[in-house]
Amino acid sequence: MAFTHLAEDGSARMVDVSEKVPTAREAVARGRVILGDKVFPLVKDRNLPKGDLFGAARIAGILAAKKTPELIPLCHPLPISKIEIHFALNEAEKSLEIEARVKTVAQTGVEMEALTAVSVAALTIYDMCKGIDKGIRITDIRLLEKRGGKSGEIILEKGGLHGSQKA
Repeated sequence: MAFTHLAEDGSARMVDVSEKVPTAREAVARGRVILGDKVFPLVKDRNLPKGDLFGAARIAGILAAKKTPELIPLCHPLPISKIEIHFALNEAEKSLEIEARVKTVAQTGVEMEALTAVSVAALTIYDMCKGIDKGIRITDIRLLEKRGGKSGEIILEKGGLHGSQKA
């Protein structure tokens, strides 16, 4: 399989999508922040010294998705039509799940936007909690689902934090 982002001489190039027909596309990504015993109760009780963790992380994720082509080389700027960021606390693991769902009607998909949204939301959570415990870990950032385009629907894991215990 040839790499689409490499020219014949091996140099990097942006893939030409001008001949593709715009279609409805959607991607869902998820990640986990392991908060630990000190931070988890503060997040659960919404009692962090730096303020509204969920609001800040949600806005950071949304902004990151919109800025993906400025952050990831060779990504196409896309007209994003919807971004949702959901959180779910996991008491047993003392962790917080982050899920991003991104939609567009375009010539290429929004997987990178969903992954970037989760990554930056997780980094924001780390930033707001690191003063309490620097042992917080960001893990398991991955694509769950994608729809649209030539490859159609791909479900690697079923997304759906919006239906679980929300934070």
